[in-house]
Amino acid sequence: MRPTIEWQDDRVVMIDQRKLPLEEVYVECRTEEEVAQAIETMVIRGAPAIGVAAAYGVALGVMRADPTEEVDRQFDLIIQRLARTRPTARNLFWALERMKRVYAENKLLPCGALGLRLLREAQAMDEEDVETNRKIGAYGKDLIEDGDSVLTHCNAGGLATAGYGTAVGVIRAAFEEGKKVHVFVDETRPFLQGARLTAWELRELGVPMTLITDNMAGWMMKKGEVKLVITGADRIVRNGDAANKIGTYSLAVLARHHGIPFYMAAPLSTFDFRLRSGEEIPIEERPGEEVRRVGGCAVTLPDIPVRNPAFDVVPAKLISAIISERGIARPPYGKSLKVWQRASC
Repeated sequence: MRPTIEWQDDRVVMIDQRKLPLEEVYVECRTEEEVAQAIETMVIRGAPAIGVAAAYGVALGVMRADPTEEVDRQFDLIIQRLARTRPTARNLFWALERMKRVYAENKLLPCGALGLRLLREAQAMDEEDVETNRKIGAYGKDLIEDGDSVLTHCNAGGLATAGYGTAVGVIRAAFEEGKKVHVFVDETRPFLQGARLTAWELRELGVPMTLITDNMAGWMMKKGEVKLVITGADRIVRNGDAANKIGTYSLAVLARHHGIPFYMAAPLSTFDFRLRSGEEIPIEERPGEEVRRVGGCAVTLPDIPVRNPAFDVVPAKLISAIISERGIARPPYGKSLKVWQRASC
């Protein structure tokens, strides 16, 4: 399998995650609008991967800017379009802010040279993300003991990042170290990222795993078959509250009830230290059709009303530890995360 996302000649190429695991199809984006649509329609998903995609989208837009028109205005429109794609994942806005800084420092260059400078920045972010994830794995693997069974939610592997993965990266690092690890992968309704993506990735890596439906998790914990839970995150705020794929909150509550550690893994680009609590995190509502249909097949009547929040928020008090490339933070997060906040400034 090729990388989740990469630059080829004059375009961005990304694997179409909607087609997996049955088809391995790649989408080519030649404009910022095509990148924006790929993010919105879930061709590419996962907070870190979205950030890298957005950075490439900015570079594409500037490289194709009309030199006869005001470049500042064109740049602002590019940023605005990409910022509208998905509101919850912090990495998207982190990437756009980084690209805005590079643009401001180089805006006097001709459009072609400016576009190439922005492309180099996007490529650097792509490469940095892989190294960051490996560091997360190196820190987090010690939380998994030999013989542990781990429950994970959604997809926080190489497909959700530029490579290696966050939560799956931790599991992967423990497995590569020689630990006997078994992973319970829940389906993750309504988009089935666990069943379609995480199960496929773990199979490719050779990591033993079992697929379960979302509503089996509590019973597996009750039976003592789950030793810890580890997920990724889309936005983590100053007090340690964290947004992740819908259903994560339920798993955190179940883990606390059964005395099981609940961990979250994410790079510093996922942290939003401007927000005080999870109450301030914007939660994306996605189309109801994603719930009414599974794999293209209708599972209910077409006019049934639907709610489809894509994310929920796990209160900090339910999180046993947070893993980043800086190490492992533990409660109280109001104190432990301050160190990372200073490092990110």
